[in-house]
This record gives sequence, C-alpha cells and structure tokens, in this order.
Amino acid sequence: MEISIPGFGDLSLAHLVLDYNGTLAADGRLLPGVAPRLVRLAPSLEVHVLTADTFGGVREELAGLPVRVTVIPRGDEAQAKAGVVRTLGAERTAAIGNGRNDALMLSEAALGVAVLQGEGAAREALLAADVVAPDIQAALDLFLHPARLLATLRA
Repeated sequence: MEISIPGFGDLSLAHLVLDYNGTLAADGRLLPGVAPRLVRLAPSLEVHVLTADTFGGVREELAGLPVRVTVIPRGDEAQAKAGVVRTLGAERTAAIGNGRNDALMLSEAALGVAVLQGEGAAREALLAADVVAPDIQAALDLFLHPARLLATLRA
C-alpha cells in the first residue's frame, strides 16, 4: 500500500499489526464487521495479530482468516509488540491498538492508529498515535480507503 501525504510523508506499507483484546475483540470475542475487513485487507497488507490471549480463544476466533497470530508472553507486552514492529520493519508497518501496552508499537510504526471503543483507550496510546479512530471498523476502513488517511494527516 503506497500513499503520499503532504506534510506527513510517503508511506509504503507492507504490514498491519493489530492488538487483539480491546482493539479487534471485546472480552475475547471478535467484534462485528472485523472479519470481512481483514479479508479485504489481506491482498494489500500482511496482517499480524498480537495478543497475550487473556481469554484463551484467539486462534479459534480468528480461524480461517488471513492473519498471522502471535501470542506474546505476559509480562512485558509493550516491548514484545514494539519488537514485532521493528522486526517487520517499522518503516513499512502500520499498527492499531488501544491499550497502554500498545503505545510503544504505535509510536514505532510508520503509522499508528489508536481506537477508542467499549474498553476505552489509554492516554499513552492516544498520544503515541498518528490518528485516533472511533472504533476498529473505522480504523480498518482507513486502510481500505487510503484517501481518508490523506484527508486526516495532510498538512
């Protein structure tokens, strides 16, 4: 995915890194409208889902979807998530999250998007993000309709 944003820069994105609980899911269950958007995004971005899998069902919830699931150890989730972004290549990665443990990955990524929905969003995530979306559906739609990113981020 290529997009040039005056005053922000040129984005050449290959990866989308997503937090699971609070971002893609509520109480461990995938939110409505997420699955079809992930399917639509898969041809243009490699989608990675990172989670400590608090509720133990992430693989079942995402079964059959074109995503790579990484269950990270509990403890230092913030560093683990940021490490994945760095390993993929931060300059080619966008990230979406809502939690305090997502702030570092949002700031490391070429484009960070915070979502504010039922679970809320940590102040640190909001401050680390380039864009704040009202929910995950709107956040994913930014990548399905990149002109929306241009409209939001241009100087």
